Order: sequence, then C-alpha cells, then structure tokens
Amino acid sequence: MAQDLTPEDIEKLFTRSDGSYLCARWGRPLSPIVFGVEETTLQVIKGAFEAVCVLAGHQMAETDPELGANVMVFFCRDWAELLDVPDLGRMIDGLETMVDRLEAANANQYRVFRFEADGGIKACFVFLRMDAELAKLPAETLALGQVVQSILLWSDTAFADRSALAQVGGGQVILRPDIADVIRAAYDPVLPVAATEPAHALRLAARIAAGR
Repeated sequence: MAQDLTPEDIEKLFTRSDGSYLCARWGRPLSPIVFGVEETTLQVIKGAFEAVCVLAGHQMAETDPELGANVMVFFCRDWAELLDVPDLGRMIDGLETMVDRLEAANANQYRVFRFEADGGIKACFVFLRMDAELAKLPAETLALGQVVQSILLWSDTAFADRSALAQVGGGQVILRPDIADVIRAAYDPVLPVAATEPAHALRLAARIAAGR
C-alpha cells in the first residue's frame, strides 16, 4: 500500500526551484486539441483528459467560448518545426527564443501556461519532441503523464525524482494514488483556484484526510 504524502511532501510538489509556492487549477472547462498525431493516438489523449477530469471533478467542453481550444498539444520531431506552425508565434511570446532554449537543453517536453485574473489556469500549451525516450513509451502512458502535468500547475521540480505514474501488475501504468489524492483535493470547491502561501499545502492535506 502506498504511503500517504505528508503536508511537507505536498508543499514540495508546488514549491518551485526559486523557493516560491504556487498551486493553480483550471477554472474553466478544458477544451483540448492535439497536433501532429494520428487519429488513434488522438483518441488515447482525449481519453486521458476525460479520465483525469473525472478524477478531479472538473469539466471538459468541445470548445472554449473565448479561445476555441485552451489546451493545445503539439507533437514534433524537431523543435524547429514549431516555428512553422501558423499563428503559434502570436500565442507564445518569444517563440524563437523558447525553441533555441529547448534545442540547447536537448529537451523533449515543455509546457507553457496562461492564467486568469484570479490566478487560475486559462490555457496550457504542451510541446513534445518525440525523441527515442518518448517514442518508446506506450501512447497511454505518454498521454496520462502529460495530462496529469497539465491539470494543475505543479512545481518545475515536482516529478524530477519520481514520476507521477506508477507501474502495477502486468506492466500496466496508472496514476500514483497519492498524486490522484492531491489532484482531487486541489479541485475541492472550498479551496481557492490559486494559492501562493505554503499553508495551502496543509489545507490540501486536510482535504485528503477528510476524503478518506
């Protein structure tokens, strides 16, 4: 049986590398769109969004009335391909600089968030460069991992040492139960859509305990 996360563990999930605490959730329904994959993979990604939204008690919608789509997932083979995506430069400030930085770091994934006036998540752009490491992952595993990292604003170091996913019998990959608990708690209506005080982690821990 997985050990429960302590309040200190939860605080670390939202404490960024610069020492600041920030946890934010979506306030509007998610309307995802995916570029650069075949229909079968598209359905897998959509299924992952649906499953995580059900877990969080959050909604999905066909379209966002303001943005059309508010979650955009881009698959590419090379970061430079992003420079040729129509209108992406209007949506992502400093796109060329971002691409240069990702190339220099040999990164294979990156996420950009946009926020509402109240601090809640307004939009998320997910960029995946399908290198050998990502290509060897089953589509279901890759999709679930990306959706989990998009449903909340986690720390930039949250899953550096341990994945949000876990392998169970038969090689099946699932969301770690303790991370699932954090997602459910963060979407509890009694909690704010965004928080910058570490004491928020204590409230998350309390909601998790109350839900048992």
